[in-house]
Amino acid sequence: MHLWKRAWTLAALALAVVASLPARAQVPEIEQFLETALPQSGAPGVAYAVVEQGAIRSGARGEALKGSGREVTPDTPFLLGSISKSFTALGIMQLVEAGEVELDAPASRYLGEYSDRPSGAVTIRQLLTHTSGYSTNQGNRRHVDAEGDSSEVERDLEEGPSFAPGTMFDYSNANYRILGRVIEAVSGSDYPTFIETRILQPLGMESSFVSDGETYPQMAVGHRPWFLTKRPWEPGRTHRVNAPAGGIVASANDVALYLAMMMNGEDDILSAEGKTAMMRASSEAAPGYGFGWNLVNGGETVYHTGTTPGVETQATLIPEEGIAAVVLVNAGSGMGFGETGALIGGVTARALGYEHQPASGSLLRQSMMALVVLSPVLFVICILWAWKHREVLRAKSGVAGSFSLWFPLVMTLVLAWSLLWLVPYLFGTSFTTLHLYLPDMVIAMIASSVTGVTWAVLRLAIAFGGKRGGA
Repeated sequence: MHLWKRAWTLAALALAVVASLPARAQVPEIEQFLETALPQSGAPGVAYAVVEQGAIRSGARGEALKGSGREVTPDTPFLLGSISKSFTALGIMQLVEAGEVELDAPASRYLGEYSDRPSGAVTIRQLLTHTSGYSTNQGNRRHVDAEGDSSEVERDLEEGPSFAPGTMFDYSNANYRILGRVIEAVSGSDYPTFIETRILQPLGMESSFVSDGETYPQMAVGHRPWFLTKRPWEPGRTHRVNAPAGGIVASANDVALYLAMMMNGEDDILSAEGKTAMMRASSEAAPGYGFGWNLVNGGETVYHTGTTPGVETQATLIPEEGIAAVVLVNAGSGMGFGETGALIGGVTARALGYEHQPASGSLLRQSMMALVVLSPVLFVICILWAWKHREVLRAKSGVAGSFSLWFPLVMTLVLAWSLLWLVPYLFGTSFTTLHLYLPDMVIAMIASSVTGVTWAVLRLAIAFGGKRGGA
């Protein structure tokens, strides 16, 4: 899931456009890099795999659950997040090649109950390429459904897109939730069964499965950022409702089998032509996205990242070179502190043979996080100061005095609006969903908003209450 456009992702993509890749995957170099990079990231564990001309090499380090002693291995299943979209796209392409789905047919052909809705007019191609008109905010509105039912995709279909289909690219989980429903309607099978029987089992992905609402103790546990450390989140829990957009669970070795299949040039679970089509742009509105894959330089480099609460992943392919890499980390990036970008980007770079240049801006993000965390403390100090010097506040008069009393209220209300609405909007998500990924920052944002407004209101209460009492 794309909760935000992280700087480390942009850096990884910039590196991926390097035309000359003379070096090849060096697992010893990766292991040496992890000696320092894993502790620096604060992540409990990491697993990776490298594919080169069909051969797979893999490794892992750290713990599946912090403090448990349970080691991460290349066969430890991780929640893949948005890499799952490529599996859903592959399933759609299997139905296309079977003559059961047409790419330019409207969704209503397969979901007839929505023929009179705007969602029914959106085509399968537009859903695959994120040009349907569904927005990022619609897709991120709610990350999971607590009961594990299909109410969220029903809401997507009932509501329809936010803007005209086919006019622009806007990455949205809603697109792939709907595609999951199409797979079910056409195949007559539920989404987990379809993906497992048509993709995972034929490829021998024995450590992999699809989120179905059950709990799986063998999974790597996600760890969310928590004030300079990481805390575990929902050990082994899966959620069915978002499975087509982000719910495939797979190990590094299994993802390597999947990536090898995508590059083998053979007709197997999908034709070679179909695989190529998935890794090429097919919409003028989305030149950087194929079917379930992001594209760089027209498909010279193909990749997808995944972000779920407490887990971050990245799969990158260079099809013409026959090399690919997947990196799975059971920790979410903090805001400036405990970021995993350097870890994921560094492993990917060494696996694919290009120079790694860590993303910039870490100091700025650290400063922003520190400011949000320290603001409640400063506001509490200001509250104490206001009470101690209440006679000074009560003595204020005239235009200048009124301004000095009321201006802090205006500014703290603007601050609260910015923290509680504007920041989540800029992240492309709701405040509730943002809390799933950055709980420490969200708690600090709430504390800053509450203490700031409390300080401003208290100043007014002290000033005018004292004046009325004196009169």
